[in-house]
Amino acid sequence: MGQYGQELSWKCLVKAVCLQEHSQPSQLLERPFRKAQSTSSPLEGVPRFLKHFKLLLTWVNCSSVRWATRVQDIFTAGKLLALALIIIMGIVQICKGEYFWLEPKNAFENFQEPDIGLVALAFLQGSFAYGGWNFLNYVTEELVDPYKNLPRAIFISIPLVTFVYVFANVAYVTAMSPQELLASNAVAVTFGEKLLGVMAWIMPISVALSTFGGVNGSLFTSSRLFFAGAREGHLPSVLAMIHVKRCTPIPALLFTCISTLLMLVTSDMYTLINYVGFINYLFYGVTVAGQIVLRWKKPDIPRPIKINLLFPIIYLLFWAFLLVFSLWSEPVVCGIGLAIMLTGVPVYFLGVYWQHKPKCFSDFIELLTLVSQKMCVVVYPEVERGSGTEEANEDMEEQQQPMYQPTPTKDKDVAGQAQP
Repeated sequence: MGQYGQELSWKCLVKAVCLQEHSQPSQLLERPFRKAQSTSSPLEGVPRFLKHFKLLLTWVNCSSVRWATRVQDIFTAGKLLALALIIIMGIVQICKGEYFWLEPKNAFENFQEPDIGLVALAFLQGSFAYGGWNFLNYVTEELVDPYKNLPRAIFISIPLVTFVYVFANVAYVTAMSPQELLASNAVAVTFGEKLLGVMAWIMPISVALSTFGGVNGSLFTSSRLFFAGAREGHLPSVLAMIHVKRCTPIPALLFTCISTLLMLVTSDMYTLINYVGFINYLFYGVTVAGQIVLRWKKPDIPRPIKINLLFPIIYLLFWAFLLVFSLWSEPVVCGIGLAIMLTGVPVYFLGVYWQHKPKCFSDFIELLTLVSQKMCVVVYPEVERGSGTEEANEDMEEQQQPMYQPTPTKDKDVAGQAQP
């Protein structure tokens, strides 16, 4: 498996415990040094420290792709060691007979009235832990032999994520009751305080490593999404440029960083998670449905990676259940998420659909692109000649055209006609 395939496979593991420990980041820096006030929100400090982490990680990703992957490997390895410690402690607890809440009569006891909407919302939030399969698709161009390593990375990572996620939660309930799990602001930290004694500091540090690595992985992959969109002409062309020496997509990374910082204007991280989860799964379902439509309308196009249609159909049924009941359970949150998504429609019509823009607008975009190129020292990636057909090269050159298309003036048209 290629280097990037391995890196993104490890990233999937980090996603496995992100959800159950979303309440912990604010305490990562606070707990080792001081006691948090009982009246403070467990997520109150998240936006503040995430801003600093995001800026630092953006600098790392802009400096070197190798540095970014090394950061991912180091922090994911640290998190995996902590998860292994949690699972081992859980096994020790079971061997001691501490498995009261694992017995079926206790494990399936209802503590509140069942609600199908809350169940769907729980699945929607829980599915965030397995989101690595989607992020892996963003960097297929940087994978070695993607047609082989992309499915392999997904097939290996998803079962591994499931194993780690399930057994970590089993370990938690050997030391904590369901009421304690719900009341805890930091499940792993509480687990460590109960069983690790003087070594309890390992848990908040390990969660910090997980958060740091998770943000780095998301920055690494999401920037490639903007890079590809700009190359297709759906975003400003400067986002499709890379540094002349480091070969890193600096404009796309800066755009990703700024977009993330704008999301952190809210201190309600749980609501933000719901926004992201709902919008992500909406696009996942549309994408999967598109694959089914293409299989029906264009059955003969090349498909290097092909699966049975039964799998996307099952996925769509589960997807519909999640979205419908989540919308029913949290209509305001899901509605705001849809509104945020629809803000891209006027941007699309202004930047892509509207072809004949005023010359002043085109000149402004051109000037902005030039200034950005000089500031970031970026150019278009070189198109490899001879590795493909002339048609493929022409398509690549066409994709590298700017988002705007200046309207030709009358003088230019006359000059063009005068040329032999």
